[in-house]
Amino acid sequence: MNIFQTIKQETKKFSAKTAVIEGSSKISYGKLISSAEEISSALKEKGVMPFHRVGLLCNDSIDYIAASLAVLSLSAVVVPISPEQTGSEITGILERMAVNFLVFEKGAYKDKGSRALQSKGFFQKEFFITKREVKDEPCEEYYKINPAFIRFSSGTTGKSKGVVLSHEAIIERTDAANKGLKITSGDNILWVLSMSFHFVVTILLFLRKGATIILCNNFFPKSLIEGITKYKGTFIYASPFHYSLVSRTESISGNALRHIRLAVSTAMKLPEQVAEEFLVKFGFELTEAYGVIEVGLPFIRLTGGRKKRGSVGKPLPDFVIALDNKGADGIGEIRIKGKGMLDAYYSPWRGRKNILTDGWFKTGDLGKIDNDGFLFIAGREKDVINFVGMKVFAQEVEAVLDQHPQVKESHVYGVAHSEYGELPMARVVLKGAGVLDGIALRRFCYQRMARYKVPKDFEFVEAIPRTASGKIRR
Repeated sequence: MNIFQTIKQETKKFSAKTAVIEGSSKISYGKLISSAEEISSALKEKGVMPFHRVGLLCNDSIDYIAASLAVLSLSAVVVPISPEQTGSEITGILERMAVNFLVFEKGAYKDKGSRALQSKGFFQKEFFITKREVKDEPCEEYYKINPAFIRFSSGTTGKSKGVVLSHEAIIERTDAANKGLKITSGDNILWVLSMSFHFVVTILLFLRKGATIILCNNFFPKSLIEGITKYKGTFIYASPFHYSLVSRTESISGNALRHIRLAVSTAMKLPEQVAEEFLVKFGFELTEAYGVIEVGLPFIRLTGGRKKRGSVGKPLPDFVIALDNKGADGIGEIRIKGKGMLDAYYSPWRGRKNILTDGWFKTGDLGKIDNDGFLFIAGREKDVINFVGMKVFAQEVEAVLDQHPQVKESHVYGVAHSEYGELPMARVVLKGAGVLDGIALRRFCYQRMARYKVPKDFEFVEAIPRTASGKIRR
C-alpha cells in the first residue's frame, strides 16, 4: 500500500481539475501527479531509495506538495522540516531522525556538499539535495511497517521523538477524519497553516478527495481575502489566531464567508472571545477540533452550537475515548483508541506494541465528558499546577486572563515552593500601548475564578516564547 499510488488512483477522474492554487499560478491533478513522478526520477538518480529518510525543507507551495508526493512515490520517508526552525534545530532533527538526504529550496539551508536537484517537475522553486552519512541504521521493525512520514515531535514522555506513520496508518486516519470533515471534489480549501506541521490528515486528505487547495498563508491576510472573494472558498482549517485576524480585518465583510460550509479551529484551544467575535461578524459558529499527532483527528465539534462552545465535540465514528484517574470534578487523563494510530517513535525506537496498551493511547491531556458525551479539554498533565494540594489548570487560568480587554495573550506556569508545592504565576502580553498593573489584573481574576487559581505574580512581557509550530513553550 502506498499513499501516492492511492491518490493517483483516486484522482484519475479529476485529471483536468485544479488541484492547487498559489497566487496567480494553478496546477491540475494530472500535472501534479506527473510533476511528482518527474521529481521522483531525479531523486532516484541521486540515490534515494525505499526506506531512506528524506528531510524536506521548503516553504509552503505547489513544489512542497509535489516534492512530498515524489518522496512517497519511491516508498522513501518524508521528514518535514520547518523553514522557521533555527540552524541548530534543523541539525538536531537531521541527526536525531538519521536523515539520509536533505532536500531544500534555494536559500533555506547552507551546505557545501549540496548539489542542484534539477527536474522539470518543479513548478517555481530551485532545489538542492545533500546526501548525509548515517551512523546508525534503524532497527529491523522499521523495515516491516511500510513507513511514510516521520514527524519530529516529543512523545508523551518527553523522551521519545519522531512519530512514525506508515502508508496504511495515513490512509486509515484520513478515512477516519473525513467521516467528520466530509471533504469532496466540490470543496475549495482555504489553507493558512504550515505544511511542515499539518499535512497528513489535511493536505493528503484534500488531495485524495479531489478538492482544490488555495494556498493563503504566504501573504496573509491579503491572500486569504483573495481566496475568499475570487475562489469562493468552502472550507477553512486554521488556528484561532487566523480567525481572530479575519474577524477584525475591516476589508473582510460580514457576508464574505457565505460560501463556507465548515470553518475548523485547531492547533490550540479556541478562546471564547475569538469564537464570539467570529459568530457576531459572520453569523455561524467555528468548529473546534482536537488533533493528536500520534492519533490523527479523533474529535471535531460538529453539533451543539453555542451551548457546547469550549468543547471539541464527540469522538468521530472510528474512535473511542476513556478517562483515567478521574477526580471528584470528573476530570481525568484522556485515552483514545481508533484507526490510524502511530506505528512507532523513531528515536529511541519504540514500536506500537510498546506505546499502546491494548490498543489505547494515553494522550497526556486532561479532560471531562459532559452528560451529552462532549469532551472538554482541561489541559495537559504537565500543565497542572499543584497549589497546596489543589490542582490549577494552566489553560483554564489563561482563558480567564485572555478575556481581559487589555490582554493580548498569557502564559500560566508553576514555580516550586517549599511550603505550598507550586505557585501559579503568569506572563502577560498587553495589547498596543495599554497600561495595566498586577493589582487590577488580579482583581479581574478574583471575579472569575477561585482565589487559589489566581496567579500570585504577573510579569508583563513583549512576547511569549513559542515552539516552531506556534504553540506556547511550556
